[in-house]
Amino acid sequence: MSFSDAEKAIIVSMCEKMASQVEVIGAEAFERLFMTNPLLKSNFNHLDLSHGSPDLLKHGGKVMNALGNAAGHLDDLSGALPAPSELRVDPGNFSLLSNSILVTLATRFGPEFTPFTQSAWDKFLAAVPEILVSK
Repeated sequence: MSFSDAEKAIIVSMCEKMASQVEVIGAEAFERLFMTNPLLKSNFNHLDLSHGSPDLLKHGGKVMNALGNAAGHLDDLSGALPAPSELRVDPGNFSLLSNSILVTLATRFGPEFTPFTQSAWDKFLAAVPEILVSK
């Protein structure tokens, strides 16, 4: 999947804006995921999934940091993304997490999360599971 220069710029810009909050944003995205898909909690029995838990913050931060790293390598996403086992992300369920990430970003960044930003991030997040499945 290729990204236009404008899409690359907006994806990287959003990553820069959320850099200081990746753990909180990631945890919030996972909280949304578990609220809308409670059966997925069983994949994380080893973690404390309560609001604000260190486990949830750490895991959310790990996933969002991996996305931030990948955003810096949009021309080589395959080389930038770790194996799914390192992220503890099931590529088959990543689209559900993607929706939660989009809602979280829209909620956190309000008017800055424009329709163009949403479109670029949706495209970016759709590319991730395709690559994870191939690893």
